Amino acid sequence: MFDLDAYLQRIRMPARPTLDAAGLQRLQLSHRLAIPFENLDIWLGRGVAIDSDAVFAKLVTANRGGYCFEHNRLFLDALAALGFAAEPLLARVWLGATEVPPLTHTFSRVMIDGQAWIADTGFGGSYVPPMPLADGAEATAPDGARFLLERDDAGWMLLRDGDPLTTDGRGGGAGWQPQYAFAGDTACAADLAMGNHWCATAPTSRFTLHRVVSIILPHGFATLTDRTYRRKAGDTATEDLITDPRVYRMRLSMMFGIDLSADEVARVFPAE
Repeated sequence: MFDLDAYLQRIRMPARPTLDAAGLQRLQLSHRLAIPFENLDIWLGRGVAIDSDAVFAKLVTANRGGYCFEHNRLFLDALAALGFAAEPLLARVWLGATEVPPLTHTFSRVMIDGQAWIADTGFGGSYVPPMPLADGAEATAPDGARFLLERDDAGWMLLRDGDPLTTDGRGGGAGWQPQYAFAGDTACAADLAMGNHWCATAPTSRFTLHRVVSIILPHGFATLTDRTYRRKAGDTATEDLITDPRVYRMRLSMMFGIDLSADEVARVFPAE
């Protein structure tokens, strides 16, 4: 049984959202403001489990974060518990890609009053607000970035136009930048398991090459990729190179809400 009250407490939502587009938007934003994106368990040698019980235990009970396969498993379970009709999709992340990427991102399609919406609590590169799944649909994130959905014979492409300081540093050029592409087919459990396995183990996966942490701020974005810390909040921007594991541990705790022991940080902290 999904503990909806514990989930709502974790994302600091005092009441259940309405079962409409506004409620979906509030739920997703609350989720991403409270729960960080991170892949540190891969570097701690624990792997990534994406069944409902494991994800709830980690992201809710243990107050940790996760990456897309964890975030969107939790979000799908919460949507179902609330009464939304939703299903998982898979996408190819084009953000910073130089060749056709694999299907390594998952998010949700939510039906509201006969209209399909996309909802995504697990995109670590920036904040993608809920959007109607319609050609030409646009949305604006709290940090001011604009998002656009385009459809062609190959499927759907999500694009972003916004301040590169409210991203994790990838795909930050001027104008519309591709974020991810998807066909729109419902993802089955085996395909989700395959995508998660590749992300967590493949030698060329971003998550086996880098320690990646991010969180949404009310009007900005904060990231910690390996030793580089970047934060943009309103008109204030900060960028630091962290050279001391004690500072790394403090940043994880104070900015991202991730509390690791000194021994865990010693295992995670990137070597020079």
